Amino acid sequence: MSELTLTPSALDSPPMGTFDESGEYTPRPITENDLGSLSLDEAYSATMVDVENGQLVEGTVVRVDKDEVLLDIGYKSEGVIPPRELSIRNGVDPNEIVTVGEKIEAVVLQREDKEGRLLLSKKRAQYERAWGRIEEIKEGDGMVSGAVIEVVKGGLIVDIGLRGFLPASLVELRRVRDLQPYIGTTIDAKIIELDKNRNNVVLSRRAWLEETQKEQREEFLHDLRPGEVRNGVVSSVVNFGAFVDLGGMDGLVHVSELSWKHVDHPGSVVAVGDEIEVQVLEVDLGRERISLSLKATQQDPWQEFAGAHQVGELVYGRVTKLVPFGSFVQVGDGIEGLVHISEMSAHHVDLPEQVVTPGEELWVKIIDLDLQRRRISLSIKQAAEGGVVAAEYQEHFGEHAYDDEGNFIGGESSEGQEAWAELYGEDEVAAVEDASEEAPVEESPVEESPVEEASVEEASTEAAAEGASTAEPGEQVVEDETTEA
Repeated sequence: MSELTLTPSALDSPPMGTFDESGEYTPRPITENDLGSLSLDEAYSATMVDVENGQLVEGTVVRVDKDEVLLDIGYKSEGVIPPRELSIRNGVDPNEIVTVGEKIEAVVLQREDKEGRLLLSKKRAQYERAWGRIEEIKEGDGMVSGAVIEVVKGGLIVDIGLRGFLPASLVELRRVRDLQPYIGTTIDAKIIELDKNRNNVVLSRRAWLEETQKEQREEFLHDLRPGEVRNGVVSSVVNFGAFVDLGGMDGLVHVSELSWKHVDHPGSVVAVGDEIEVQVLEVDLGRERISLSLKATQQDPWQEFAGAHQVGELVYGRVTKLVPFGSFVQVGDGIEGLVHISEMSAHHVDLPEQVVTPGEELWVKIIDLDLQRRRISLSIKQAAEGGVVAAEYQEHFGEHAYDDEGNFIGGESSEGQEAWAELYGEDEVAAVEDASEEAPVEESPVEESPVEEASVEEASTEAAAEGASTAEPGEQVVEDETTEA
């Protein structure tokens, strides 16, 4: 403000003429110069306010347009508020924020832009007022309330006088997938992070919910006991597992506890909304976390397999994978065993693919069963030597086709032969049967040359090797006996 002042004559002169007792009007005397030492510009400037960049001012809205709002703050020209500086909300109509004649506060952005305009910001004035209040609430560990105005990547924007960010993971006690229904709603939240320099405010509604529901949560946790089985609903599925709503709190089923089988992604086992039965593994009262297991409520396939099989039995399986040291064979639902390369054939094998291929089905013998380590050792070589067939395969091929020890004794119309016929075709089974019937002829005492005897032995050995992957376990035994003969 200029220190120049008006002369006493200019200040003391009446604003208008006077009337005498008789009512006659006497005009105010006009002097040639009542400004004293001031020029006209100086006198005019003396009636105007002076502003600086960043100053907080107050004024009256005199005009509202789509692209600007004019505010009279007593400056030599009206201040201009651009639409982006009107509100913390994006893309709003200026008429929804201010009205003509309304008194508002604003911050001076620029005294004079390149067009000579005074630029103001209502939004930043709102920030300045809000920051002081927000800082006091944060120091007092209080709560803020505001309307959700926007959905952004990773969460919500809440109008608390400034733009507060509410992460999606902190909206509810459990993670929420669809945030759109929150638009326009008013929520309460705690301030968990405040940085004025970065204009950053992070909120947590979950912290507020946990605080208000603390007693109920503690009671719920104390009622849970490890080992008990509870029903729940899958509330969310993440890469490392699934969260299950137990009716008061969420518990986590880690991906390793979803199934006895290998799980690539939890979504392949459960989906949001599924009602499942889970077992409580652990309750962490301090961290308020519940560990759950889905597979604990299901039959352990390894226990089931170990209870139904024993070392020395023959089982039927499918080759699933080849590795340099052997091949893995699936012998049950979710059960795989290893055929070491040394157990693949009676002769030396350099590579597993010389004997088997992925997808091939064949008989194998169980040579070791380690339930604790969940490992099964299998042998193709020993399966070719015969043995006791597992009970489920005896049932499949017909119990009458096996002796009391489980060895295959066959029959002209056994169910086993019919099953093989369906799988491999009648011609292949007939060829195997013919080979078995003709085998005893080799026992005749007819003298043969050493060369012919060697050829017969080689042929029998090759037939046994081929039969290990295509014939019934009993038919393999017949061929082996022929070779010994």
